[in-house]
Amino acid sequence: MKIYHGNILTIDARNTVCRYLVEDGGKIVYVGNEFPKQYVDAEITELGEKALLPSFVDTHQHFASFSLFHSGLNVMNFTSNADMIEAIKEYASRCSDSTILAFGASPYSVKERRLINREEMDSACPDRPMMLVKYDGHACVINSMLLKKLHNKLCKLRGFHPDSGEMNQEAFFAVSDYISNSIAIPKLIRNMQKAVDYEASKGIGMIHTVSGVGFPLNADITIEKLFAKSVQGGFQIRVFPQSMDTGVAEIRSLPRIGGCFECALDGCFGSQDAALTVPYAIDAGNTGILYYSDEKVTEFCKKANRIGLQIEMHAIGDKAFEQATRALKAALDDFPRDDHRHGIIHACLPTEEGVEICSKYHINLLMQSAFDNWRQEPPEYTEKILGKERNAALNPVRTFLDKGCIIGQGSDAPCTDPDPIEWLYHACNHTNPAQSVSVYEALRMLTYNGCYATFDEKERGTLEEGKTADMVILSANPYDTPVTELNRLKAEKLILSGEEYKPQSRSLLSVIWNGLTSNQKY
Repeated sequence: MKIYHGNILTIDARNTVCRYLVEDGGKIVYVGNEFPKQYVDAEITELGEKALLPSFVDTHQHFASFSLFHSGLNVMNFTSNADMIEAIKEYASRCSDSTILAFGASPYSVKERRLINREEMDSACPDRPMMLVKYDGHACVINSMLLKKLHNKLCKLRGFHPDSGEMNQEAFFAVSDYISNSIAIPKLIRNMQKAVDYEASKGIGMIHTVSGVGFPLNADITIEKLFAKSVQGGFQIRVFPQSMDTGVAEIRSLPRIGGCFECALDGCFGSQDAALTVPYAIDAGNTGILYYSDEKVTEFCKKANRIGLQIEMHAIGDKAFEQATRALKAALDDFPRDDHRHGIIHACLPTEEGVEICSKYHINLLMQSAFDNWRQEPPEYTEKILGKERNAALNPVRTFLDKGCIIGQGSDAPCTDPDPIEWLYHACNHTNPAQSVSVYEALRMLTYNGCYATFDEKERGTLEEGKTADMVILSANPYDTPVTELNRLKAEKLILSGEEYKPQSRSLLSVIWNGLTSNQKY
């Protein structure tokens, strides 16, 4: 039993702030402003100027991919391709992997203002296959060794650019499939354990992972399910299979389906293939790409909805957002469900009609505020390709909130770092001030709404009596912190089921055994 005294931010519907919280046996047994005399012998943690609030939820990430790239070379922070090349050389010299992997290249954050190319990658890594994934996770650059190995698979696919080595769309997915198939399962599990430890250090107690990126027989979905059931310390993982085949979810007893990759309706702004209703400002002949017909998406949504699955789909451009909302509306008109929790991932450029559908049909929005004023995709770039008016309409959290929509926040890791403090900061300091939200509204998105998105809100997401004691201690009270300084906050301690989080330590066999026998929710 423990008592916490100080700034207790419950993040409940009334935005209650209390002075005392008592945890016993992993549950919250008291929250209030009076010292609970019946617990006089309990250990007291004095918070001082710090704050206790619900642990954070990342509502959208690619956990297997993040785990893989988190253990590899991250080039996001380089400001020149020349420095990036030197870093690749150094990394390749000490890395023993048969294929070199790196992540985070952007043409918009380096002084050369272009993507690193195949020839440059050859100069840095000539003797082993190498894949450098673009920051947005929708394209990559490969060196000559990997190109030679995969040429016959790639040469007839959309997005194949052998001269530069850049692979987009179908060619990118094919390269990703090849890399996924080459990863040893023991290494993947170890990387996942390290990734969970890292996310816990950021105050995250639950993640929603979209899985299914090319492993044979969708093995990564099965692995993530087993891992979710075996993860230690009270950490929670909810698995979404990225497939339009509902059987992929049903055979694994997963109550939900969706994500990106096979459930992506369009591309992204970085590759200028996000689907738009009006052409890109810099290319009058380009409206991006819708990967599927309306009929295909609607058929999938109707089937998944009828069998009781929760649906999520990737939509970045306004044309894709319209397609997603129309399909979900058609599915719910066909088979009404009062509490479906369907959602749209990203929702970067919504339409007025689509927003109304989201409001009326209670469609969740799983957004990434870290995309706003993103270094890898800065406002000057998005304004150049979209025009000033559309650029100002990106990531409209305030618009959705004013329509009564429920917004969850996430990282889209590995695209952005899974750091909820950054999401909080960007949601409260939107580049379009009219779209900024209050600190409480942002914290609600990071906690309760994330739990709501996977039917976990009755057990987690707020600090209320009877709920699981999943909590994080922040370095200062966000309500007393100027909004322009919110990014200075730190997650100092993660407490899950009443206990301070400890690093993952299970062996591979133990992970598998517990994954097969545990009743832990996934």
